[in-house]
Amino acid sequence: MTEPAITLAELDGPLTADKPTDRGSFSFTSGVALTLATRLLMLAGGVGASIVVARWLGPEGFGTLAVLNATVALTLQIASAGLPSANTYVIAKDRNSLGPVWANAILFALGVGALAALIVFALARVKPSLFGGVSGALLEVALCSIPFQLMTLLGLNVLLAIDRIGQMNVLEWLASVLTLVNAVVALLILRAGLMTLVTLNTGAAVLVSVLMAAVLSRFLLHQRQRRAFHPDFSLLKEMLAYGVKYYISIMAGFVIFRIDLLIVNHFRGVSEAGVYAVASQVSFLLLLLPGVIATLLFPRVASQPDPRGAFAVQVTRNASLLLLIICLAAAAGSFALPLIYGARFNEATTQLLILLPGVYLVGLESVLVQHFTGTNLPAAIPAFWVVTVLINLSLNLALVPAWGARAAALNSTLSYGLIFFLVAAYFCRRTGRRPGEIFLPRRGEVRELFGRIRLATAPDRKHGSV
Repeated sequence: MTEPAITLAELDGPLTADKPTDRGSFSFTSGVALTLATRLLMLAGGVGASIVVARWLGPEGFGTLAVLNATVALTLQIASAGLPSANTYVIAKDRNSLGPVWANAILFALGVGALAALIVFALARVKPSLFGGVSGALLEVALCSIPFQLMTLLGLNVLLAIDRIGQMNVLEWLASVLTLVNAVVALLILRAGLMTLVTLNTGAAVLVSVLMAAVLSRFLLHQRQRRAFHPDFSLLKEMLAYGVKYYISIMAGFVIFRIDLLIVNHFRGVSEAGVYAVASQVSFLLLLLPGVIATLLFPRVASQPDPRGAFAVQVTRNASLLLLIICLAAAAGSFALPLIYGARFNEATTQLLILLPGVYLVGLESVLVQHFTGTNLPAAIPAFWVVTVLINLSLNLALVPAWGARAAALNSTLSYGLIFFLVAAYFCRRTGRRPGEIFLPRRGEVRELFGRIRLATAPDRKHGSV
């Protein structure tokens, strides 16, 4: 029997299986629209900050800051141990677990985050060459933000699980705005250097984490929770064991996305790393839409598991069309990068064009794989990522020393294509679906999709309970 197609009206249901009971509830489409709008504002803040840094500090300063940010981000992913995804999964299944989950998250962030920062600090002291000549003092200040950024990361996933999409977006937007404000204050107003900028960024991380704690504390006070706000270490142990499967996939993916910049910096110097950082940054920005869709799809699938993946397929088909449009527009716009960042960033255009095919494929993979992350992630998915990251590292170490950032871009595209192929083939085998059924949008769906987008983004659209 042919399975009936899901309409976008059905997609516009609540984010979780629970009936929405508070004003934080959003439909899937309006949640995506709001979150995407927020990410676009964050994009503007991030691009604005990068332009200020690139213009005033040049490729060397921009490359140094990019290496610092990549180091902190990589440390955060290692230290998180898959707990962010486990938080979302457990709370989406049982809202009454919110209190102990958030209490555990605070202790975990401060304790494990501080330990991770100390380990990286010791590594920098023992072997500073790993960081390509980046100042130890700058690294120390940046590392101080790790416990607070980890708390924010865990908190954002908690807000996602309880359908507080508005608060989640406000806090993410604030972090991005502070990045731009800090760049303007440090470099344009104070005429200071990287140390002042990195110090202000660390202070901003502390501020956002405090606000996160305040938002969730207020929510807990107004909710009738069967389980009080206190640590539950047996629950934490269960969640960490569960999160290991997510951790392997997330960590491997993060290595593929970030390690190439560190390898370029190590073998080719901070100046070439600075140029490649621009191309990489734009490629990450292009993944905003699939990232938003995947983020909101995860708790939906976790609360409403479906062996055939009907919901994930419908969402993936729509995402394939939107992402294709975005990538084609980016290819045309890539020639403006030297005009925006300066003539010394001319090579970023070629690097971005090399990255684009991979960006399209990994964007689709990030949406489709939510069918598995929300249904007790099978071991095959982490295994696919491990194979992909090993191939990626081997190619980068073999080719980047001689061929530089272009080789890093090509290796990324090949790796993105590989993980897409592995996940898509596995999905087809597990669900019995054909590739065209998953990735080719239908004419009626296209009309309905853009109609739904217009409704979700209309100025008089009221986001609330459905």
